[in-house]
Amino acid sequence: MTEHLTLDEQICFPLYAASRAMTAVYRPRLDRLGLTYPQYLVMLALWERDNRSVGDLCDALALDSGTLSPLLKRLEAADLVARQRSAVDERRVDIQLTERGCALRAAAREIPASMTEAAGLSTDELVALRETLRRMTDSLLSQL
Repeated sequence: MTEHLTLDEQICFPLYAASRAMTAVYRPRLDRLGLTYPQYLVMLALWERDNRSVGDLCDALALDSGTLSPLLKRLEAADLVARQRSAVDERRVDIQLTERGCALRAAAREIPASMTEAAGLSTDELVALRETLRRMTDSLLSQL
């Protein structure tokens, strides 16, 4: 049966369109901080918990090291993070916020509230959506 092979019947397309729209709305807010959206995600993870290994950041952000490493290099070039080999395990690279990276957090404080407003949903609706998306992601990843 092909009646379900329409864009309107798919969950993937509205997720894709919403993701693109969300990123586009973030762009001018992040431009003021000198960050791209992926760089912002890295900074959020570090503001949450500083001094993380590259592997820990990969896990937190659901990225592979080949994707994360160039982001970290650009953040380091912007003096927002410092990369350093672990004294305990030479194979491990630890990432710490610089003073400038820590200070950028204050400038980013207004972004979540402005994005909540831009989404046009209540806080309760956004929380429910976030939890639904997390469950869906977990379920999909368990299929891999």
